[in-house]
Amino acid sequence: MERKNFIRSLMIGAFSTPVIIDACKKSGIAETTDSFGSGTAGTINSTNGTCTVAPTETEGPFPTKVPASYIRSDITDGRSGYKMTVKISVGNLNNNCTGLAGAIVDIWHCDAEGNYSEYGGSGMQSTNYQSVHFLRGRQTTDANGLVTFTTIFPGWYTGRATHIHVHVYNSAGTSLNVTQIAFPEGSGTSLALVNGYNKGMTGYTYNNADNVFSDDKTGVQIAKVTGTLATGFDLAFKLNVKA
Repeated sequence: MERKNFIRSLMIGAFSTPVIIDACKKSGIAETTDSFGSGTAGTINSTNGTCTVAPTETEGPFPTKVPASYIRSDITDGRSGYKMTVKISVGNLNNNCTGLAGAIVDIWHCDAEGNYSEYGGSGMQSTNYQSVHFLRGRQTTDANGLVTFTTIFPGWYTGRATHIHVHVYNSAGTSLNVTQIAFPEGSGTSLALVNGYNKGMTGYTYNNADNVFSDDKTGVQIAKVTGTLATGFDLAFKLNVKA
């Protein structure tokens, strides 16, 4: 969704919860319903890692305001939660998906309670975190196309499955892809272990009912996530772009 349409939706929706959900819909795709079911834990096996490109998704409604200011690998900023190491490999579709060195990768996600930094104090997010910048960061890919971030396992908020936002640029700063990373679901997965932190999973929106991930029938947006509550989690995701 373009920024001007997002702002218009805020005025129309009077800061209601559906505004947040609507703003997170797929970029450029019109939806005809405001009904969002919670769904059930999915069983789709991820095909992430093959030479395919992840779908383009919206950045909003909580993109990093000045991403170049947060060049760092540890993006925790004191937020409590289960430790998670995020490894994103960027491949070049124009070169058989080999690692793309020198690409700029931004990530951002909500905290354990479902809140984003840099926003808040309104109906979209009641808790005001406008003055802090937790769980946002930028890194440049190494010779193998890899970036690594230290963070926490994201929480969730009404209408969305647990997810991480990613924006990839080339070395000159030209946008190559904006997408979102989904998490595996079902018994024994990291999502089941974390169990929604303190608020549990009641009312949670699973991938098959999520307005961004529901059409991902092959699991290209689903990361590989391993680990335990005691040791923390490791997330691996292959993101291919046309560079």
